[in-house]
Amino acid sequence: MNQKTRFKILSGIVSTLIISSFIGYDHSAYASSDLSVLRVGYLPNLTHAPAVIGIGNGDFQKKLGDVKIEPHIFNAGPSVVEALFANQIDLAYIGPTPTINAFVKSDGDIRIISGVASGGASFVVRNDSGIQSAKDFVGKTFSSPQIGNTQDIALRAYLLDNGYKTSENGGSVTVLPASNSDIVTLMLKKSIDGAWVPEPWVTTLVHQANGKIFLDERSLWKNGKFVTGQIIVRPEFLSAHPDVIKKFLEANVDEINWINSNPDQARQSFNTEYQILTTKTIPDDQLKEAFSRLDITYDPIVSSLYKSADDQYEVGFLDSKPDLSGIYDLTLLNQVLEEKGLQQISSDVNASAQNNTSQQSNPTPTQNASSVVPEFGPVTPIVFAVAVMGIVVYAAKTRVILRL
Repeated sequence: MNQKTRFKILSGIVSTLIISSFIGYDHSAYASSDLSVLRVGYLPNLTHAPAVIGIGNGDFQKKLGDVKIEPHIFNAGPSVVEALFANQIDLAYIGPTPTINAFVKSDGDIRIISGVASGGASFVVRNDSGIQSAKDFVGKTFSSPQIGNTQDIALRAYLLDNGYKTSENGGSVTVLPASNSDIVTLMLKKSIDGAWVPEPWVTTLVHQANGKIFLDERSLWKNGKFVTGQIIVRPEFLSAHPDVIKKFLEANVDEINWINSNPDQARQSFNTEYQILTTKTIPDDQLKEAFSRLDITYDPIVSSLYKSADDQYEVGFLDSKPDLSGIYDLTLLNQVLEEKGLQQISSDVNASAQNNTSQQSNPTPTQNASSVVPEFGPVTPIVFAVAVMGIVVYAAKTRVILRL
C-alpha cells in the first residue's frame, strides 16, 4: 500500500467524522436577520493577532455595538471547522488547509471573506538532534499541531518533496501531532526532534526548548507571501447577517492597520491578551522577533491557497485536486476597503499568482540561531477520531501520551 493510500485511510477517518457532525445541522438557525450574539473562533497565535488583540481588548465589540462577541479558543484549525459545522461558532479565524478540506467535504459550504496573516510558520529542530540537512531525517520524529492542520500538511509535503515516507506508510520518519504547548514539552524532553509550528510557538521553541529554525516557510514561496490566517463563515450565515459581518470586517481591517502602524503597542497588547488566554507571556524581544517573521494583512493571498490545495492532494489528504470555485466571497471586504480608500482585493487566482506562487520544492534550510488549553465541550467525533488514530498509528512508535 503506497503512501497516498495509507494517508488517505487515516485522513479519511477524520474527514468522514467531521462530515458526520454536519448531518442534522439546523440551517434554520440562520433564518432570522436578528442576531444578539456573534460566536467567533480563533487560536492564540500571532497569525490570529487581530482577533487576539481586538476581541480581547474590546475594539471589535465597540464596532459591533449591541451584538455581543462570544470568543471561543482552539488549538488548531480542524477543531475550529468541526465547531463551525456543529453550530458552536458562527465565524472563525483559521488556516488554509482546514478551510480547503471543509470546503471540499461539505460540497462548498464555506466562504473565505478576508485574509488575516501571511507567513509566521517555520520548521524548528532541536540543536542537539544532529539535523543539518534533509539527509538527516531518517529515524527522526517531528510534530505538528494537529493532523490535517496547515502546518501538518506543510510538514508532510516537505518530507514528501525530499523523498521521505512517514512511519504510517512504512517510511523512516514519524509525524506526531500534539498541541502547541505539548510540542514545547516534547522538545524539552527530547521526545521529538523538531516541529512545524506557527508563531509565537516558533520563537518559543527556539528560546525555550533548545531549538533552531531549520526552515522558515517563507523561503518556499515567491516574495515570502503565503496565507496562514483567514476568516471563514458559512454562506447561510453570511447571507442572513451581512450587516454584522461587514461591521466585523471593518473592525478586522482597522485592527490590522493599527497593528501595522503601532508595532510596539501591538506587541504589548498581544502579550496582555495572550496571558489571559494561556496564562503565559512572551519576552518582548522574543515577541518582536516572532512578529518579524509574518505580515498581518487582510489580503487572503489567493494563489497560495490553491497551492496549499495541491499539497493536500499530493500528501493524500484529498482524493483529487479540488475545485475551489466559489470558496471566496470578498464582496463585503471590498466594500469596507473602498469606503476606507484602500485598494480592493481580487479573488482571481491568476491575478494573485503573478506575485505569489510556489518558488521551490527543496530550498536551502535557514540556520538562524537566534500552555494553550483548547476549549472542550462534549466529546465530538473529530476528537474521538484523532485520539483513536493517535493510539493506533503512534503507540508502537512512542511512549508519549497525546493529550487531545
